[in-house]
Formats: sequence, C-alpha cells, structure tokens
Amino acid sequence: MSEPARDAQPTVLLFDIDGTLLKTGGAGRRSMRRAFVEVCGREDALDGMDFRGMTDPLIFEGGLARIGVPVSESLVCALAEAYLASLAREVPASPNYQVMPGVRALLTALSEHSHVALGIGTGNSEAGARTKLTHGDLWRHFRFGGYGDDGWDRVELVRAGATRGAEALGLPLARCRVVVIGDTPEDARAALGIGATCLAVLTGGYSDAQLAAAGSTWVVPDLTHSAVLPRLLGHEEHAARYSL
Repeated sequence: MSEPARDAQPTVLLFDIDGTLLKTGGAGRRSMRRAFVEVCGREDALDGMDFRGMTDPLIFEGGLARIGVPVSESLVCALAEAYLASLAREVPASPNYQVMPGVRALLTALSEHSHVALGIGTGNSEAGARTKLTHGDLWRHFRFGGYGDDGWDRVELVRAGATRGAEALGLPLARCRVVVIGDTPEDARAALGIGATCLAVLTGGYSDAQLAAAGSTWVVPDLTHSAVLPRLLGHEEHAARYSL
C-alpha cells in the first residue's frame, strides 16, 4: 500500500451496488417478488415498480401499499427474511449476473492508497449486499458501509457509512472528504444531504442531464473512464463535470 502524498486528504468512498458495481440479472427483483408471494400470497405487489435508488425497506413498504396491506415492523421483517433466503439462491444461479466494467481494476487501484477508506452506500441490507458482492468476489474490498438497515432514507444510510469510514481512518468525519459513487439521482441527493460530492455513472439508465440536475459533481459513462481514479483520489477535485 502506498503512502499518501503530503497534501492527500483522508477520503471516504461510498459505492452504490446495483447498477454501479454490478447487476444481478434480475435476481433481486425475482427474490423480492418471491418474498411477497411467500409472506402475502401476492405476485403482483411489485408490478411496474422502479427499484432504482430505493432502499429495501421502502420497496417492502411500497409493495404493501400497492396491495392494501398496512405496514408493520413484523411484516417488513418477515418480507426481509424471505427475500434474503431467496436472494442467496437466486444470485449464484443468475446467468446474467455481471460485475460492471472497470470495477475490479478500480477497486484494486484504490486499495493501494492508505488515505482512502473503501465502503458501501446502498439501499440493500448488509446481508443482501454481502450476498450480491460475494458472488462477484467484491465483498473483500470493503471495510464498512451504510446500508438499508441504517435507515429507510438514503441520506441516513450514507451518513452512517461516512461516519464508519471516518472511524476506519481513525479520524473525525469533519476532517474527511466523502465521495458517493452511484448511478441514480438518489445517490446524488444523498451525497448533497451530508455535504459530500458525488461521482455518477451512466450505467443505471439515467441521462447525463438527470444526474447533473440531481447534484452530481461529476458524471462519467462508466468506471473505466480515465477521470475516475484521479477524481476519487482527490487529484482533480475542481475538474469540470464530464459531459457526453
């Protein structure tokens, strides 16, 4: 691991999972649907729902609202348990599971810098995140995270992840630079909500304009782009936003 440059600022990086680090090939949606079938006896609870940027608890709440079932903590817990059990089967069996372009090389490169703490910022529960990342051999890169377990609102979970990242660096959060890496407007809004910056990727179906309007500091096509590593390391903090 390389020693930080004298002027390198301690940096906490929080990566979103779905659409940013990987795609499960539909394993997540199939598992959510199966959970509603097992717990509520309904196959249609999630029909047409856009999961992008949502936390797991919000997906459960939204599905229950669609079928007219009151939300309760016990019911959400039952859905989460059924979902995770199904996810553990679906992810390894998914033929279209893929790690996104540039991810492996980027994580390896970032791991070489001692002033950088690599973490997760995702609406998945920690258990769900582990299942998805382990199948692609990515879980080992991350020391901490902010998860759907930490709050239904994405700002809450990103704040939790940033706090844990600062602790991993042995510093107060106020001394750390925080960057959220994601593919949805919700990632950008969460970053803004805690005073962080956001590097957005065009791999989740949103446009450059949509991601910029939500407050993304930079927008790149994917994580293979040559600007990604220097900007995450803080070498191009004031660089112009990339635009197609």
